[in-house]
Amino acid sequence: MAKEINIGIVGTQFMGKAHSNGYLRLPHFFDLQGTPVLHTASSINEKQLAEFSRKYGWKNQEPDWKQLVQNDAVDLVDICAPNNLHAPVALGAIKARKHVLCEKPMALNVEEAKRMYEEAEMAGIVHMMIFNYRFLPALSLAKELISNGKLGKIHHFNAVYLQDWLVDPKFPMVWRHDIKTTGSGAHGDMNAHIVDLARFLLGEFEAVTGLQKVFIKERPLANGKGIGTVTADDATLFMARFQNGAVGSFNATRFANGRKNYMGLEIFGSEGSLIFNLERLNELQYFSLNDSKEEQGFKNILVTENSHPYIDAWWPPGHIIGWEHTFVHQFSKLIDGIAQNKPVAPSFYDGLKCQEVLDAVVKSAQDEKWITL
Repeated sequence: MAKEINIGIVGTQFMGKAHSNGYLRLPHFFDLQGTPVLHTASSINEKQLAEFSRKYGWKNQEPDWKQLVQNDAVDLVDICAPNNLHAPVALGAIKARKHVLCEKPMALNVEEAKRMYEEAEMAGIVHMMIFNYRFLPALSLAKELISNGKLGKIHHFNAVYLQDWLVDPKFPMVWRHDIKTTGSGAHGDMNAHIVDLARFLLGEFEAVTGLQKVFIKERPLANGKGIGTVTADDATLFMARFQNGAVGSFNATRFANGRKNYMGLEIFGSEGSLIFNLERLNELQYFSLNDSKEEQGFKNILVTENSHPYIDAWWPPGHIIGWEHTFVHQFSKLIDGIAQNKPVAPSFYDGLKCQEVLDAVVKSAQDEKWITL
């Protein structure tokens, strides 16, 4: 019998829904050592909490996350709350000897992230960061190709993450506009993903230099009673040097008209290249210098074969999967890790290393100089 793992989730909006869907699908497609149980959901909005629990099948409701992390029945605390709550909830859960899953970015700053990592390690709990794009079959395949030397020595890593949901100046203030709540805007929300993918695919950063921009400095308050000051970045761009000698460029913005959730990667090496587009997430473009001159060109790999990462759990070859499947793939590692009490990745260590890069970019933008990590 698989071990039941009772989950307590803090946060019931976008990511709470995505995580709930992942847990629900998981046992139907993956044979695991553990079984996720949707035990308790928490949100300060009790009306929203009740509807969320009914829709996704959470057995219990607890408006106070401090009570949730103290619940002896809860094994895993899943943090989907705003960024300023990541450290308090995680530290409370760790103190109560709960396993912890945390949405990105890990914390408001490196100091919080370091404390979370160190205390999780000392407590001996399983800890994991949500960097779900690592679990796209196409990017897992990219990792294999790079590790196997198919691209040779990597020279360039270029990444963009583009959205347009804040272009309208009438769009009201939300928590992501306030640096006290979010830590950073597009930078922590979107660059966190592509920074982690850069580490996943290439290795550690050496130095960064960047700039940040707030395009619309004031927005109407959501309650219609006045104007709020935007303190979190609308866009953050930076350049990077990697320890392996490669160079990189990164651009995250919420002001790219026509782009809804576009993430693009270009990786150029001495022997080949890779291109990935999140809007075509089942595909990976690959160029190889080993092909004859007559046949050279980018080849489009449809990453849906049973031999590709994670695909054998789903449908016959050619039947594509979607964005939501990344959470199912990641949770398969998490649930088995908890059931067997084994470390998982990406862990709080990865969250900390990502936070170090994010903070260095902010400092470089403020000081207008390169920052060595």
